[in-house]
Amino acid sequence: MSTASDTGRRPGAAARLGVPALRGHGRFVTGNLIDSVGNGMLLPLGLLYFTDVRGLPAAQVGMAMTVGQAVALPVTFLAGRLMDRTGPRAVVVAANVLSAIGFALFLFADRLWHVAVVHVVVQAGINMYFTAQRTLITHVTDPGERRAWFAFTGSLRNIGLAAGAAAAAGSLAVFGKGALWWMIAVDAATYLLAAVCFATLKTTPPGREETPPGVRAPRSDHTRRYLLLVAVNLPYVLAQAALSVLVALYATRALGLPASAASLLFVVNTVIVSGCSTVVTAHLAPKAPPRAVATGYLVMAAGMGAFMLPALPSLAFTAWVALVTAITLFSVAEILLGPALSELSVSLTPDAAGGFTQGLYQFSWAIGMVAAPALFTLLLEAGPLLPWGAEALACLLAVAAAPALKTPDRHRRRNPH
Repeated sequence: MSTASDTGRRPGAAARLGVPALRGHGRFVTGNLIDSVGNGMLLPLGLLYFTDVRGLPAAQVGMAMTVGQAVALPVTFLAGRLMDRTGPRAVVVAANVLSAIGFALFLFADRLWHVAVVHVVVQAGINMYFTAQRTLITHVTDPGERRAWFAFTGSLRNIGLAAGAAAAAGSLAVFGKGALWWMIAVDAATYLLAAVCFATLKTTPPGREETPPGVRAPRSDHTRRYLLLVAVNLPYVLAQAALSVLVALYATRALGLPASAASLLFVVNTVIVSGCSTVVTAHLAPKAPPRAVATGYLVMAAGMGAFMLPALPSLAFTAWVALVTAITLFSVAEILLGPALSELSVSLTPDAAGGFTQGLYQFSWAIGMVAAPALFTLLLEAGPLLPWGAEALACLLAVAAAPALKTPDRHRRRNPH
């Protein structure tokens, strides 16, 4: 959140929109945007490339992709160790170079084991990037604007993903599936460009405030509190995965809606998150991160309930209204949860921004994204209400746990009167 002085230095419109001070951060902003465009352009089309261009069986390609992503899971911890030695900037640069190599290797992959290998490389790059990206934000921005920057980079990511997906859709519409080969080559180049942007950043590690005697706690207590944060983050990870894995299957198979329904809901989500994240975070979200997390999960639980409504026989006629309401609630919850959880991930404990803790936090994302497809499809086959009900229950458990995620109030302890 911005301090008064930070807000005063920003133009009036930027302050009202909750946008952090951008002067001097052009390469950082550009690097984040380019990285997101690269993700949006190709990640959703990887399966299509290997099935329609390379002629490999879809089910076996899907299995090979899952194996490759699973093998890359430990990279989060390796990236954390590397970050402790070299700093987050070097890891982010290496992550983009690795992603570029992985996508370039798509051009030569024509066997199933090739598919697994290239996805190990690509997922390793993605895991490295997100392990170090949050800590990099603390090295290039002012502490008072930390949550504003998390909200802003989240907006950038949604804009980049949407732009990349739109570019891919346009290319396929105009040139057909043969355009996939050229899109892969361009995508690899975008990651190299992002690496150049990040490599030229000037970074300054944030100073570690001395912890007052009354706030000191054993290291084991810090570890337990951070593990609680990781557990609280998991329902958010699964909710994000549901947007890409569950919504399309639910809308078409359980509700009988056209396939375009999922695309429409994705557009609504992208517009709300990219357009409203900074202003909501600056002016409407609770200032204390644990309160923002609790509020966000309450809204998310309500969104899961709205998703369930049209699966009830007596309410099937509400399908479109219920789904639009659900995705709106989902988007608001995403705005509340994303920046607050990211802020806690680098501030909850004295070593929160370090390599091991960031690796652990990113592991919760990686494992959740790998497990979500199997988990949600199994629940959906058992009953259309089950995946939404299970996610709603997980959100309510996170609401109960959120108050324990308080950081020490140093100011109050130093000035008890």
